[in-house]
Amino acid sequence: MKKSAIAFITLPLLLLNISCEKGKAADAVNGTEKSDTVKTDTTEKTTTLTIDTVDFNKRMVALSNNDTTGRWPVKAPYPLPGALLPYNRIIAYYGNLYSTRMGILGELPRKEMLAKLQGEVAKWQAADSTVKAIPALHYIAVTAQGAPGKNNMHRMRMPFKQIDTIISWAKPINALVFLDVQVGHSTVKAEVEQLEQYLALPNVHLGIDPEFSMKNGERPGSKIGHFNAEDINDAIDILANIVRKNKLTPKVLVIHRFTQGMVKNYKAIKTVPEVQIVMDMDGFGSKILKKSTYLSYIYREPVQFTGFKLFYKNDNKKDWKMYSPEELVKFTPKPIYIQYQ
Repeated sequence: MKKSAIAFITLPLLLLNISCEKGKAADAVNGTEKSDTVKTDTTEKTTTLTIDTVDFNKRMVALSNNDTTGRWPVKAPYPLPGALLPYNRIIAYYGNLYSTRMGILGELPRKEMLAKLQGEVAKWQAADSTVKAIPALHYIAVTAQGAPGKNNMHRMRMPFKQIDTIISWAKPINALVFLDVQVGHSTVKAEVEQLEQYLALPNVHLGIDPEFSMKNGERPGSKIGHFNAEDINDAIDILANIVRKNKLTPKVLVIHRFTQGMVKNYKAIKTVPEVQIVMDMDGFGSKILKKSTYLSYIYREPVQFTGFKLFYKNDNKKDWKMYSPEELVKFTPKPIYIQYQ
């Protein structure tokens, strides 16, 4: 996309000491895993039951909105039993507790925020009764920084007590928790590994943001960064190992994207039974521009599942109006992860 086509992009820093806005262009599986032991005269075999593949395939076709190009649904290994997708649509609130301007999570008081989130979940459930809508809190656990910091990494890791707070907030409404990472000059592997104790919890999942991955030493925010397939595969490997080690159901990995260059060599991104990948169409703008971005970078470069981000303020500026659930469920493919900022 030419620069003029995304002229409305701003490149803010998610700094803790600067007020800013992040502006960009824009039913669980019924079966459970069981093992049956089959004995013969000489051997003993263990057979692991998997998901209902007929039901899974039917749901994936429905999610693809009957796409005829062959892109959707994406061919990938079947997930482990207990997978969240495509059985649920995740409705997430995004933000950081240190700032009221990074997102709705952190902007509103806890009780008001949770009530508003539950209201959005109800709207999505009404818009598509075939998929269960469930809430999530998507917390920025590592923020990119303009200053290099003590480790010269241009990133700041949030205190674990803040993550504990978010997890405690999620419990009363049975919400998922996503921990989001902006690596700055660090790496996906280094930042995700330090969150392993939380990712080992059944309801905690991961988000990674290519925008602030500055591979050539630039200051975060001075240009749009990127991840390559190797970066994303590092996150997938860590999550898959956590799932296997702790005998968990699959983890969801959300990858933000609003330009073509933010994700390179997408065809080399691996798909495994332990991890479900969501390419999330990030960014604000007019409906026409956001749909165009979704078609250009999400629909045309399929990985596994898709997401869509909505901005309460920036999608409602000028003559713009935020997409409704009823409008978004008509997209091809239907987004299965929705994030509000």
